[in-house]
Amino acid sequence: MLKDELKIKTIKVSQKGQIAIPADIRKELGIKSGEELVVFRKGDKLLIEKSSKASRKFDGDFDYMLRHAEKAAKKIWDNKEDAVWDEL
Repeated sequence: MLKDELKIKTIKVSQKGQIAIPADIRKELGIKSGEELVVFRKGDKLLIEKSSKASRKFDGDFDYMLRHAEKAAKKIWDNKEDAVWDEL
């Protein structure tokens, strides 16, 4: 099966809200027993994805926060007025 080819399967939801991913799809995607998946909802649509793949989508998304934190920490660190070790 091609990577972007659409595959449609019908599944049922159990009384506990559980679903089973068909074996052929698990095999094609390399989903193993016990592996964590992430469920996204937008409107009435669901997307289920391997958590390892989903986390890569956010790589770099919060870099601006890290840069801001580093800048704030440097400003505090470089503040000579707060230097307590010089007073010892």
